[in-house]
Amino acid sequence: MIFTETKLPGAYIIDLERQEDSRGFFARTFCAREFHSQGLAGTFVQCNTSWNARKGTIRGMHFQVAPALEAKLIRCTRGSMFDVVLDLRPGSVSYGRWHGAELNTENGRMLYVPEQCAHGYQTLENNTEMYYMTSQFYTPSGASGVRFDDPAFGIAWPMSPTVVSEQDRNWPLVER
Repeated sequence: MIFTETKLPGAYIIDLERQEDSRGFFARTFCAREFHSQGLAGTFVQCNTSWNARKGTIRGMHFQVAPALEAKLIRCTRGSMFDVVLDLRPGSVSYGRWHGAELNTENGRMLYVPEQCAHGYQTLENNTEMYYMTSQFYTPSGASGVRFDDPAFGIAWPMSPTVVSEQDRNWPLVER
């Protein structure tokens, strides 16, 4: 795996190192030893998947608060998506900044989201599916979020949203 730190300290784009031959390719998508060597969470306790029927669907910006802080490792398994990490870590030099990257089935790229950062994505085509691992169990009392369109953060989504849940439309705006 090739780890490239984004402009947000601790958030990484992870590219696969493909071993190709006439059958296709093989690549590791996770290795605890390599994650630990980068100083990243190497223990994941839950895996989730999300399928989205329509291009332009937005899910996010989600995170969990203490004591259920979680890191995430996200991968697009079908279609394509614009994946976003938003730094909400108190005292962080990059607080309030975001980084977006296209994840798709062709590039196999992953995004590592550190604890106390929000995560969200927009589908770039119909029938997009994503798979992600979390370092903490889903804890309903710790589930939180910020608005995907909060002007305080100015996330530049690639297209106008087509589908957004009521929950994601109604997260509070952040006062900065």
